[in-house]
Amino acid sequence: MPDVCDQILLTEEAIKLRVAELGAVIQADFDTADLRLVTVLKGGLFFLSDLCRTIDTGLTIDFMAVSPYVGGQGGIVRLTKDLTDDIAGASVILVEDVVDTGLTVNYVLSLLRAHNPARLEVCTLLDKPARRIADVPIRYTGFTMPDRFLVGYGLDLNARLRNLPFVASLHDHVVL
Repeated sequence: MPDVCDQILLTEEAIKLRVAELGAVIQADFDTADLRLVTVLKGGLFFLSDLCRTIDTGLTIDFMAVSPYVGGQGGIVRLTKDLTDDIAGASVILVEDVVDTGLTVNYVLSLLRAHNPARLEVCTLLDKPARRIADVPIRYTGFTMPDRFLVGYGLDLNARLRNLPFVASLHDHVVL
């Protein structure tokens, strides 16, 4: 574990098991649908990659990008990469690594609705409701987490530590 981390909150095994459970539920819910999984780069990439391999349907994946947080602070969100594929009439799941304030997810949902999907749902690996500002309609949740700065499995600290196979919290002095 890197020195900046104080404890592992979710092990690689716990994440793998929960992702498989979410995939089974999604497969049952969307068995015959034209399913599209969409994530926001870069944090959602790891979750999307593992989740899509647990769903045994003819789904497709696509990516969006929005302006990142700077130094852990919120700010104005803007689109930097739109979808590549047309999602009109399709069933779409926005796959998120974490939902905290809900502002970015709500912004992305408004962008996706403009593409006219038949159905739009949210699946997040991590939900941090203590920081919620905007109400977010989350259909699938992996884990509810405490209000801590988290790294690993797509979550970063200044663009580093995304590649950790687990989710860890940071020492308080690192976040300050």
